[in-house]
Amino acid sequence: MSHIVTFISAWLTSSWQLLLDSAPYVILGLALGGILQAFLSPGYVARHLGKGRFLPVLKAALFGIPLSICSCGVMPAAAALKRQGANNGATIAFLISTPESGIDTISISYALLGPILTVARPLAALLSAFVAGSLENLLNPPRPQLVMFSAIACPVDNCCDGRECHPDRHRRHHSFLEKVRAGLRYAALEIWGDLAAWFLLGILLAGMITALVPETVITSYLGGGIAAMLLMLLIGIPLYICASSSTPIAAALILKGVSPGVALVFLLAGPATNIATITVLTGLLGKRATALYLASIAVVSVLCGLGVDWLYWTLGIKAQAVVGQAAEIMPVWLQWGAVAVLLAFSVRPLCGSFCRKKGN
Repeated sequence: MSHIVTFISAWLTSSWQLLLDSAPYVILGLALGGILQAFLSPGYVARHLGKGRFLPVLKAALFGIPLSICSCGVMPAAAALKRQGANNGATIAFLISTPESGIDTISISYALLGPILTVARPLAALLSAFVAGSLENLLNPPRPQLVMFSAIACPVDNCCDGRECHPDRHRRHHSFLEKVRAGLRYAALEIWGDLAAWFLLGILLAGMITALVPETVITSYLGGGIAAMLLMLLIGIPLYICASSSTPIAAALILKGVSPGVALVFLLAGPATNIATITVLTGLLGKRATALYLASIAVVSVLCGLGVDWLYWTLGIKAQAVVGQAAEIMPVWLQWGAVAVLLAFSVRPLCGSFCRKKGN
């Protein structure tokens, strides 16, 4: 009985510390993601993703990097882009870069993983997205597509449908402060509504790993090297885990002895792939595009993982020493305040999820 109590105490303590470390950066990332949503029109995005083989792919990958959308939410967004005229390569690039990164994810990465992985993560997402999209457009040259206007309404309050309202006239509909307020409201209700349950679950799983899994087990099978990265791919590809919840889990794995390169493979493969995504993608773009999608993520993830391990080794940096280091500059009162805000914002989505499951 005493062992169970000790385990539960260590589990909750580790989870709470991870939550304190990451909460201020989560709020910062949510705010930036919401504001970006209010100022970035889907119609504007779609107009840049239809013509050409490589430039639309690069644009789609870059557009997806800062957006805070998980792998389940990115599927309808990508389908809308395709209906608006985005070619297959651009659609694939958006599907890969968006769930693998995000403003909120970058903030959390800096808090928990250190500066090297914070930079490597979006760069690897950009590279894997560009490779997959370019290969698709090379093997299946894009053709002119019918543009539909199903998702170009005003992102602030849907005051116009985006078809009969010229962009110059629409810019005068809302002030800068109105757009900022709308973005913050979107961040609190929509973005965090989608992420809250998964992020908090990731925090609990990370705390459990820290308290339960012996370091010898982790270092024996996932310590580093290409074999460990391939094993991590097998673990990460079929699972559903969003970028935000994967970050604290990766931090816990690094603290247990996993190399930063293996952790990067998990951070890239986990959020971008799962059985549901693979099924939907097959129906949307076909089997060949889906195979390119998975192969590009796998190959680029492993190559980037090897590169990150080499960089840490060359610089003489011990990964365990930098995990959570950024959180040390945060005042304790700010960490506690951020946790209080996050938990308050989480009540509604968590209650909604509980009620839906109970109803089923």
